[in-house]
Amino acid sequence: MRIQPASMMGRLPTQFFATLVGKVNKVIAEGHDLINLGQGNPDLPTPPHIIEEMQLQAAKPLHHKYPPFQGRRELKQAIAHWYKTEFDVDLDPDEEVAILFGSKTGLVEICQIMMNPGDVALVPDPGYPDYWSGVEIVGGRMAMMPLRAQNNFLPDYAELAPADLERAKLMFLNYPNNPTAVNAPMEFYEETIQFARKHEIVVCHDFAYGAISYDNQKPISFMQVPGAKEVGVEFYTLSKTYNMAGWRVGAMVGNRELVKLMNELQDHYFVSLFGAVQMAAVRALTDSQQCVRDLVNVYEKRRNTLFDGLARIGWEAKPSQGSFFAWLPVPTGFTSASFADHLLEKAHIAVAPGIGFGPTGEGYVRVALLSTEARLQEAVERIEKLKLFT
Repeated sequence: MRIQPASMMGRLPTQFFATLVGKVNKVIAEGHDLINLGQGNPDLPTPPHIIEEMQLQAAKPLHHKYPPFQGRRELKQAIAHWYKTEFDVDLDPDEEVAILFGSKTGLVEICQIMMNPGDVALVPDPGYPDYWSGVEIVGGRMAMMPLRAQNNFLPDYAELAPADLERAKLMFLNYPNNPTAVNAPMEFYEETIQFARKHEIVVCHDFAYGAISYDNQKPISFMQVPGAKEVGVEFYTLSKTYNMAGWRVGAMVGNRELVKLMNELQDHYFVSLFGAVQMAAVRALTDSQQCVRDLVNVYEKRRNTLFDGLARIGWEAKPSQGSFFAWLPVPTGFTSASFADHLLEKAHIAVAPGIGFGPTGEGYVRVALLSTEARLQEAVERIEKLKLFT
């Protein structure tokens, strides 16, 4: 029998990170000591008290049955508690919080509940490639919003074509930003809400790195801004805040109608997360947040180590404001892909080429702060030997 896949399968973008992993694994298989700065997977373990809670909860027969379809109320309350404690945002746990299998799932699903074939999504460029996946699955079209250094890596809404705005249903934003590692000011969010109201566009703010910011600057939650719930939602995940990437716990919060639609869609996909995982997430969100402060301190020390080293060898770049990434311009004579290949082949260092995050990402590479300070220092020393910045 000949298998004939749906046309949607042909529309899916190439999984950029899978290609990068293939190159990295080849270098490792050849026996080289690779410093992998291209990944986005937290390198430190989940805090012990969360693991202990998971072990305790996993033994309870209650969690061996199907959990409530739309998630345990305890977890919704814990998410609302976290938003109130961290950002003074009030959320109704029953109507303004949807539990997700990680925020990535929700970012794809929001397209399914809002877009028809031919509808437009406004997408940051560079940006997280899985925004593209959700749009392509529903047969939508992307209008790219260039993020440029001269505009502090914020989109300029005046650049968008009227024809795109006419068909636009969604807009994806992400601050602290992956890959550019900048934060957004309150004024930008206020402008965004006015823009969204005018054009009736749903704002989808990806707040995956909402706990990770430097120099005593706290990121702004979109939900803090007056009017945010009227025009959109925010996606949050425990993956980065608590080193729980493999646990797949996320949430979408905000607009009640969108939360209801998300829950209706997920009723057809899932029977929510394993109950023990949900209760461990409750512990993470409601217990002491010292583990988060400690983690941010680790990342800030790594950031300082990296950028001090880059300055010493003449690689000029602005230090990261948030997330656990650095966004670095490539030297003259290279594209982002050729420079990434050069570092991999000549220095056995993996970085992510900026072109993988969108056309405007050309000219940059993304470096992750997910190795020890010693390894980051060693990476700088290896790059120095290539004499690219002298």
